[in-house]
Amino acid sequence: MAKNMRYFVLQENERDSSHVFTGRQPRQAALKAASRGFTSIILRERGAKKLHIYSGERLKVSAPDNKPDWMPETIWRAKVSKKGIRHL
Repeated sequence: MAKNMRYFVLQENERDSSHVFTGRQPRQAALKAASRGFTSIILRERGAKKLHIYSGERLKVSAPDNKPDWMPETIWRAKVSKKGIRHL
């Protein structure tokens, strides 16, 4: 793993789920969760008493002009917006 990697556990029904996302920033982990189809994203940071709250979605967009040959014409793009932080 890369340096300064942080672990974020996805909360479902106010409890930890089995989904763990990594990233240097909570937004990076939230984007990974959104790309897998989660829309209400509450991430508990391991080792810290914080909950990072996001709303997310997946959007179907056209692929960039410099895409490789194997990439389809349309791709999924994750989008998140931060709603706040709750301290435990």
